Amino acid sequence: MTMGDGLVYLVGEEKGVRELLLDSDVLPLLHGVLSAGAGSARLLDEDGEELWGAAGTGSRGEILVELPLYLEGERVARLRVCGEPARAEGLRACAELLKVALDTVLRNNLKRVLTTEIHTSVVNSSHEALLKINADLALSEARYRELAGNLETRVKERGAELRRAHTHILQQEKMAAIGQLAAGVAHEINNPLGFITSNLHTLQKYVARFCAMLQFYRDHLNLDLPIETLSAEGERKWRELKLPQVMADVGDLLSQSLSGAERVTRIVADLKGFSHVDEAQDMPIDLNEELERTLGVLAHALSGRAEIVRELYPLPRLTCNPQLPGQIFLNLLQNALTHAGDAPRITLGSFFDGERIRISVADNGPGVPAALRGQIFEPFFTTLPVGSGTGMGLAVVYEAVLKLGGTLSVADAPGGGADFIITIPTGK
Repeated sequence: MTMGDGLVYLVGEEKGVRELLLDSDVLPLLHGVLSAGAGSARLLDEDGEELWGAAGTGSRGEILVELPLYLEGERVARLRVCGEPARAEGLRACAELLKVALDTVLRNNLKRVLTTEIHTSVVNSSHEALLKINADLALSEARYRELAGNLETRVKERGAELRRAHTHILQQEKMAAIGQLAAGVAHEINNPLGFITSNLHTLQKYVARFCAMLQFYRDHLNLDLPIETLSAEGERKWRELKLPQVMADVGDLLSQSLSGAERVTRIVADLKGFSHVDEAQDMPIDLNEELERTLGVLAHALSGRAEIVRELYPLPRLTCNPQLPGQIFLNLLQNALTHAGDAPRITLGSFFDGERIRISVADNGPGVPAALRGQIFEPFFTTLPVGSGTGMGLAVVYEAVLKLGGTLSVADAPGGGADFIITIPTGK
């Protein structure tokens, strides 16, 4: 517009991304994506020139996500996130959230710049120009109210998408845990099946010798030989077939095979009880029994490697989805085994104070620093090296504990290590 002194001023003159965003606006958001597991996160202009960037210390990985940023309906920049393909789904969700945040900052900063410009023009304008600017401002405000409404809708949509992505990732983590568990149980079952099969092959050979001996007597009885001759021939055949050794060994073969079959039966019973595959509805369960079942299905990982200390006291039965405790205990025990020391020792505790059930799983590892205790239950957070953990195990535990109406916390274990404590009100 033209002012009385000849000054020409344009409200809403086109602004570049560099004019609307500050380092303090962008860099913390980019570093936040790195914390979620990305190798690098950058904001580029339309010519591909980097405006802001942040990169981790390891490999940046391949381009996983590239999203456009718009201002006033025009594409002004590109957000590019790189990382490992295994994290692609989670990083896409983070990138979408980052895009919404940057869009919000861009719009708010543009509004602030326009407001500042209008204020400057008002101060230097005449009364007539002020009236005109006021009308323009009213139109501009209406416009931005509409934009704000649209932005709120988009934020809600993105929030719903993130929740769906989070649920999907949790389900993937559960399926991965089931896969690892199935592999371990298969190995545990194959051991007794191996010697049962071997014993049955040996027993098959022994039965053939017994049959040969019986056939020998049947054939020679028809010859009507003197009893002395028949006895001598039978003894010779008995020695030839080595039946004294067979008689001495066959009892051990059957005993070992029966023991192995019983072991397989116990493993299958523990696995079925742990999964509660036939029990989809809420039902009363004993959390001490669920702990023991989980130890049973993890025997392949614990036996001969970790010392298990039980400090379990009688508990009232808790009515809940019977599959939830198994998810909780499986992930906590695997987490304890991963972070325990060279000689793993896992201490399991249970207690009921009359109102609340308290379960604890403690290890003898390095523990969890106080500064990280507010983050360890967040999705994708892990203290393990890149590629060594998904960061979803404790998130699965946290979600399952919430479904039980309880709380989950971490403290220092006596003598060092981490102690994960579950508290569940019984409502009694």
